[in-house]
Amino acid sequence: MTLDTLVVDTPSGPVRAEHTDGLLHARGLRYARARRFEPCVPVPTWTETVDATRRGPACPQLPSRIESVTGPMLTGLDLYEDCLRVSVTAPTPDGRVRPVLVWLHGGAYVSGGGESEKYDPEALARENDVVVVTVTYRLGILGYLGIDSVAPANLGLLDQIAALRWVRDAVGAFGGDPDAVTVFGHSAGADSIAALLVADGTQGLFHRAVLQSAPLALRGDATAMSAAMGTAARAALGDDPGGLSIDDVLAAHTAALAAATDFGFASGMAFGPQYGEHPLPPFGEIAARRAASATSVEVLIGWTSDDGSPFVEAIPRLQRLAHLPVVGSTLRRLLTAIVTRRAFSAPATAFADAHRAAGGRAVTYEFSWGADDSGVGACHSIEIPFLLGTPQAWSDAPMLGAHAASALAELGPRLRRRWADFARNGVTFAETDHLTLG
Repeated sequence: MTLDTLVVDTPSGPVRAEHTDGLLHARGLRYARARRFEPCVPVPTWTETVDATRRGPACPQLPSRIESVTGPMLTGLDLYEDCLRVSVTAPTPDGRVRPVLVWLHGGAYVSGGGESEKYDPEALARENDVVVVTVTYRLGILGYLGIDSVAPANLGLLDQIAALRWVRDAVGAFGGDPDAVTVFGHSAGADSIAALLVADGTQGLFHRAVLQSAPLALRGDATAMSAAMGTAARAALGDDPGGLSIDDVLAAHTAALAAATDFGFASGMAFGPQYGEHPLPPFGEIAARRAASATSVEVLIGWTSDDGSPFVEAIPRLQRLAHLPVVGSTLRRLLTAIVTRRAFSAPATAFADAHRAAGGRAVTYEFSWGADDSGVGACHSIEIPFLLGTPQAWSDAPMLGAHAASALAELGPRLRRRWADFARNGVTFAETDHLTLG
C-alpha cells in the first residue's frame, strides 16, 4: 500500500487530501459554520491549502441508546459544536464524472456523526467507481428544537441542505457529477430525506434517494410535543443560553426529552424536523408536497426483518413483557414484529405506494440477514456494516454475533453494488416493486 497526499482545488480553496492506492479521502471539510442556536452560513473562501487528512468532530451528544447492538459509534472522534463537516471518498480524479452518494447518518436526531469509522465508504467507492460524501450535522437541542426567543426549529435540517449545496458546488472537483446525486440515509437520516423531499430550497440538489429503516410513523404531527419540549428547554436554559457550558445545554436537552414522555409512541424520536417551521410546510401539506416531487426523485425505501428488535429492549414497558418467565421469548418475537410493522415496514410501503401513485418510481426492499447468535436477528442497523465501514470497525457490534465474516464478505459487495447501481441507473425496468435482500 502506498500513502500519499494530493491537493484538490475546490471552489472554496485548495485542500490537501489523503491519496491511497487510487482512492482519495478528503476528511473533515467544513461546509458551513454556525453560532449556537443560529442558522449556519457558508464558509468564506480561502487561499492557503487546508489540511483534509484527519477526521472531523461529531456534534456534542449523550450516549446512543442502541449501542447495545451497534457498539460505540464515535470512537476516536472529538465532540465539538463546530461540527458542520463533510468527508469525501472518491477514485482519483481522472477527468471522468461519477455518480455521487451522500450519506446522512442516523441516531434518532440525537446521536451519531458522519465521520465515524463505521461509516467509512472506502469499499463502496472503490468497488463501484462512485464518489461518496458523508455529512455531520447538528443534533438534538442544538439542531432541531424550536425554543422561544432562543432558537428557530430545524437548524439540523438547514445544515443538511447547506451540505447538499456544498456537494452541488464542490463535488465536481473530486470527480463527482452534481447532476447525479443520490442521498442515502439510515433511521433519522432516512427520515431526514423524507423531510428534504418537501423542504423549500432543495429542488435539484438530489435526484435519487435511499431511505433505510425510516421511522416515518414516529414523525406524525408533533406540534404539541415540540411545544412542550420547547417550554421545558427554555426554562432549563435560563437567561444566558449562549453562554452556558455544553454540559448545561445537554442538561436542557434531557429536560426537553422528559417533557416528551407524556406523548406516548411519538416520544420514541422526540427531536426531529418540525413541520410548519422554515423550511418545512405545515403537516397537512406534506402529502401534496411529496406528490409534487415524486417525478423528480426516484426512491428505494426499505426495512430490516427485525427492525423493531432493539426498541423492545429500549422501551421499559415492552422490555418487562419480553423478559417475563416462560412466555417472554414468544412475546419478544411478537413485540418485535409489531414494532417493525408499525414503525418501519407499513409506513415505508405506504410511502412507496404514494410515490408511485403520484407518477414517481419507487422500489421497496427488506433486508433479512441476521446473526444466529446475536439474539436480535435482522435488527435495526444490521445492514449498515454491509454498506459502510470495515469488518474491523464493526468487530465490537453485538448485532453481528461472532461469525459474521463470511456473510460480510459475501453479501457486502452485493449490497454495495445494488446501492451503487441505483445511484447510477435509478429504478430500471428490470426491477420489481419489492426486493428481498440478505
